[in-house]
Amino acid sequence: MSDFIRDPGQNLSSTAFSEPRPVISSDWNLISKAGDLAYLPHCSPVCVRLDVEDLPCFTVVNRQYEAWGVRFENAVAIHPSNPLYPPYSGEMVLLGAPRDGWLEARFLHPVRHVGSCVVSSRRTVIQAFNRQNQLVAEAAAEANLGQGNTSLRLSSAAQNIHRVTLECFDGQLTVDDFCFCS
Repeated sequence: MSDFIRDPGQNLSSTAFSEPRPVISSDWNLISKAGDLAYLPHCSPVCVRLDVEDLPCFTVVNRQYEAWGVRFENAVAIHPSNPLYPPYSGEMVLLGAPRDGWLEARFLHPVRHVGSCVVSSRRTVIQAFNRQNQLVAEAAAEANLGQGNTSLRLSSAAQNIHRVTLECFDGQLTVDDFCFCS
């Protein structure tokens, strides 16, 4: 079992969280309410959907979700004031910043699936890399500014995704409901 998963015998309803809370689910569609937390030990794959609602606005996001198996680079939690960048759920999103249009997630343990809801001003590419920094999966979406969120998903036949990048070349992007599955 991955060490970012809580003990299955632990009573999660009474757990006090001092760190941001993700949603753990066996459902790759990740249909759940923000802030929910559940662990189903008999199901595979185990999926984590990050709920950034607990983060204060303008927080630089890097190690807040390390206990859940992921670190970020070039990400800031914001409440978008521009209605052209709506959240998929809740009110908070991750913005690729301070360097515009790019963010990265590094997994402490390799994963098989990665997905997110993205709003971008230009074409966005999500790429997955293995431990040797070789490209193992890629997906792209056209600009969708003012049109709502686009779901981007990647899968690898082997459980070997160690890092993903989301890039909106020469533009801006927001990411919501970032999820990954073992």
